[in-house]
Order: sequence, then structure tokens, then C-alpha cells
Amino acid sequence: MRQRRSPGFTLIEILVVVAILGIIVAIAVINYLNAIGRARQRRSMSDMRGIATALEAYAADLDRYPPPGAFTLPVGLALPTMSLETTRPYLQPTYMKALPLQDGWNSWFLYGTTASRSDYALLTAGQGGEPQSAPLYGPTTDFKDDIILVNGSFVQWPEGVQK
Repeated sequence: MRQRRSPGFTLIEILVVVAILGIIVAIAVINYLNAIGRARQRRSMSDMRGIATALEAYAADLDRYPPPGAFTLPVGLALPTMSLETTRPYLQPTYMKALPLQDGWNSWFLYGTTASRSDYALLTAGQGGEPQSAPLYGPTTDFKDDIILVNGSFVQWPEGVQK
């Protein structure tokens, strides 16, 4: 009499399926983390555009941008170093209902103006949380790079595939 094998999977078949699933999950996790980073960048850029709109509305009414505290930018562009918190009384709630103070990575937005308060700069330090010592200006491809907005225009922004 012949013996019949019971229905089921062999150990080799199960190991192959687990290996394939492991590869698929590894690829998916990398793409998922990249998507989260891109979403944080986009949220930060959107918040910066909203803040810029509020700053422009304030300037249209008063002919100057709100002070950043004791900090002023020297001639030419320098990185802002004051938290946006110092401008909250000037912008909220008249020009913006709720002023976003932190970027997508929970770091503070930084703000600065020139001495005459005729120009302003907004900065988010990106994933690292520390501003770059030497900005690249132009498109960047690293989540750790700063995003810089000056007078309503981005001068350093994320573009393309990010690392």
C-alpha cells in the first residue's frame, strides 16, 4: 500500500515565503520613512509660506516687518537666530490665527530682520535641528539641510530625491 503525504507546506517553502516577505517589508519601510521626511519638509514649507503671508500683511499695514527681538541682520544675508516666538504678539491673532512656531521635526522656526526691518528671513533647520554653518542656497537633496525663506521667496529648498 502506498503512503500519502498529508497536505501542508515544507519547511523550505515556508522559509522562501518568509524571505520574500522580509525583502518586501525592508523596501516598504525605507519608502515609508522617506515619505514621512518629505511630508515634514512640505509641512514646514507650507507653514513658512503662511508665516510669510502674515509678515507681508503686517508690513503692508505698518511699513516694516515685526522685530525679532534684539537681533538684526547685518548687510547681506545672514542666518536668523531668533525664535519666531518673539513675533507672536505682532502677528497673532490679527494676521494669523495660530502662528506655527515649530517645523515638521519639532524644531523652532528662526526669524530675523535687517536693522531697518525692511527685509526678513525665516529658517527651519531640517531633520538635524541645527542650522547649517554654510548654507548651500538653491535646491538641496538632504533632509538635514536648512530650508530658508527670504522676503517671501525660498532661497534654499528641498528638491528631487532626498537622502
